[in-house]
Amino acid sequence: MAPSTTVPTVTDIEVPETLLKRRKQNEKAREERLAAASAARKAAKAKRKVIFKRAEAYVKEYLEKEREEIRLKRVARSSGDFYVPAEPKVYFVIRIRGINNIAPKPRKILQLLRLLQINNGVFVKVTRATQQMLRLIEPYVTYGEPNLKSIRELIYKRGYGKVDKQRIPLTNNAVIEEKLGKYDILCVEDLVHEVATAGPNFKQATNFLWPFKLSNPTGGWRQRKFKHFVQGGDFGNRETNINKLIRQMN
Repeated sequence: MAPSTTVPTVTDIEVPETLLKRRKQNEKAREERLAAASAARKAAKAKRKVIFKRAEAYVKEYLEKEREEIRLKRVARSSGDFYVPAEPKVYFVIRIRGINNIAPKPRKILQLLRLLQINNGVFVKVTRATQQMLRLIEPYVTYGEPNLKSIRELIYKRGYGKVDKQRIPLTNNAVIEEKLGKYDILCVEDLVHEVATAGPNFKQATNFLWPFKLSNPTGGWRQRKFKHFVQGGDFGNRETNINKLIRQMN
């Protein structure tokens, strides 16, 4: 007769109930993670489609606007008239002078516009109030009407967002959507369009953008920097010539 063994077999060992519960919880958590990841992938794919469609619509809108302007110029030329372009909707303002000998009122305006350092730049909506403010701080800034290319290059190359008072680079559309999604601004192209067209949420879009930190222009400033632009200096309204300066400083 074979001696009886005291070592229990695998079937005799019972798994502790706590271990079984933990396994079930782990499996459930894993399934939930996989389901959430799958849902996130689907949502991201759908969002990409929306963003691409919007970008296409914006390109179409910009081209139509450009063609219409060319058509109006041709009509004016053929009838012997002059074509007067529409008033600018947006200015790009760059601070070019330091803090020495600034009167309290211009100093306050520069603070309101968030132009706290030399070579800081901001987008400003053209209104009667902002034009009066710009006249008061004219010796300390240069400004003009940025074109679409300048706006896009500034935001793509030097764009930073303000998130919880922190300067965050715009490397991900999620940063923009988190802060401006409620205004239907989901991506960088939406941001560019809102600024370029001075849209209804221009204020929220520009407040989200951290003031641009630009470099000194290639080749330096003019010798008479503190004279008006039309007198051979640098400060004041440059109109469309601001685009050349943006290229040199970006």
